[in-house]
Amino acid sequence: MRTAEIDGLKWQFVNLDRNEILIQETLVDGNVETPKTSASYRSIQLSQPVVEALKRQRKVTGHKTYVFCNASGNPLDHRNVTKRVWYPALDEMHLKRRRPYQTRHTCATLWLAAGENPEWIAKQMGHSTTKMLFEVYSRYVPNATRQDGSAFDRLIEHVNFDAIQEN
Repeated sequence: MRTAEIDGLKWQFVNLDRNEILIQETLVDGNVETPKTSASYRSIQLSQPVVEALKRQRKVTGHKTYVFCNASGNPLDHRNVTKRVWYPALDEMHLKRRRPYQTRHTCATLWLAAGENPEWIAKQMGHSTTKMLFEVYSRYVPNATRQDGSAFDRLIEHVNFDAIQEN
């Protein structure tokens, strides 16, 4: 999800029975807005660990409007969270500082590396096409082949060409 989508996520758009989040609104500088593009209106499929985390979160904020909010029920200020929680956590783990938004890129890269369907990834991310995936993210995917055609060789290795010619 984009930062503004997380910031503006309301419980009414979370369906844990269907393992999905509907992206219908964003929160930009404290203002509820429409998503970035028409493709940004989407249903995000949730993995089981995310569903379990949201169930735990629902015990804390489920009676409020926003999924991630302060004690008053107001949405969190992502700049404050970044400064007071995110960066100190990265520092504690001796990790390079990066913006929370970059976890979105990490997610796309990991999905690609795991072999998920690029069209599915694009829809999850709110992209209208796979172009962004291949232009931006694919270069970070570790290549299991030697980039020398050997993957194709392994694919056809077990094909019996003599049997094909006989037919």
